[in-house]
Amino acid sequence: MFAFAAAAIILAMVFSLLRAFYGPTVFDRILAVNVQGTMTVLLIAVIGFLTGRPDFLDLALVYVLINFIGTLAALKLFKYGHMGDRHSGDGQSGDGQSGDGQPGNGQTGDGS
Repeated sequence: MFAFAAAAIILAMVFSLLRAFYGPTVFDRILAVNVQGTMTVLLIAVIGFLTGRPDFLDLALVYVLINFIGTLAALKLFKYGHMGDRHSGDGQSGDGQSGDGQPGNGQTGDGS
């Protein structure tokens, strides 16, 4: 029964891999890679059950957390085009001043 489940998971992984290669948009490809990660977690759990090694479930839990964080990071990268603070190299110092020393972002400075 579990061998059939492992075969079905591998078949679903093949279909997901095809979606990752031929997806029409980048978000379809990211979703397919996320499904690959989920199927890998299921396969690790089934193999752990088949071999009688319950410690594989710990590995599966760690992998699912890495998969989730990686998916969020990839979505943020493709949505915004960057992963972190964009003010590090564009002339802004981060203290409310523009690059030329004048107040920026709607501040009036010293009132003059």
